[in-house]
Amino acid sequence: MRLSNEELNEFDEEGYLFFPGKFSPQEAALLKQEAETIYAMDRKEVWRESSGAARTAFAAHQYNEGFGRLGAHPRLIEPVEQVLDGHVYIHQYKVNAKVAFDGAVWQWHQDYGTWKRDDEMPEPRAMNIAVFLDDVTAANGPLLFIPGSHKQGVIEAGHDLETTSYPLWTLDRDTVSELAARGGCVAPTGPAGSMIMFSSLLVHASPVNISPFGRIIVYLSLCHVDNHIRAFNREEWIAHRDFTPINALSDDCLDELVAERRFAAE
Repeated sequence: MRLSNEELNEFDEEGYLFFPGKFSPQEAALLKQEAETIYAMDRKEVWRESSGAARTAFAAHQYNEGFGRLGAHPRLIEPVEQVLDGHVYIHQYKVNAKVAFDGAVWQWHQDYGTWKRDDEMPEPRAMNIAVFLDDVTAANGPLLFIPGSHKQGVIEAGHDLETTSYPLWTLDRDTVSELAARGGCVAPTGPAGSMIMFSSLLVHASPVNISPFGRIIVYLSLCHVDNHIRAFNREEWIAHRDFTPINALSDDCLDELVAERRFAAE
């Protein structure tokens, strides 16, 4: 999958691109089933809310076949390689849940802010690309973006160790308000299977989910192989140390697994 010149220009200007329904309902349903299987596991990579509900599952590509295939899917890998102009590796892999009623906040932040400070990633030659496994609506804790905020570079942040179970370098309210006054605030919503890619410098967050509708989003944080992290302060399954370039699979790699699972069930 290659981006058009118009899409590249939009990404440069806004800091993100949204592709509703890029993956089929069957592909999204397979991955949602895989996510629910993982969330039921007692693994160190699965972090939970205070309620006990799953918050995120790290490194799912290393212990689940469906997410392993997604981690090398050309619809995810090729556009990022195009933007970053070279081969990429997986810096982080997260399957994030916002469970119904109890899904907690992700504070305002830039991902590269954490990668630079905690992992000593040299430059912001890394980005996120994500897939919705549920319908994401205005009600169930969507991502919030401040368009154009990636142009500000690395913004001063404080290390929040208390708000949630995940330590994060977060922006203060005055900074967020100033950025939003210039760029606005958007919440991309769409059906399961939608795909979104965004700059590692884009300021973003997501609110609590008190609706009766849960949602799951899978995030691949992909980094140019020449820009790999220099410090190993975090667990390997949070900030990966395997800098091997990803070799993309065929576009039907998930469809093949859907067919295999259907055949096995018959």
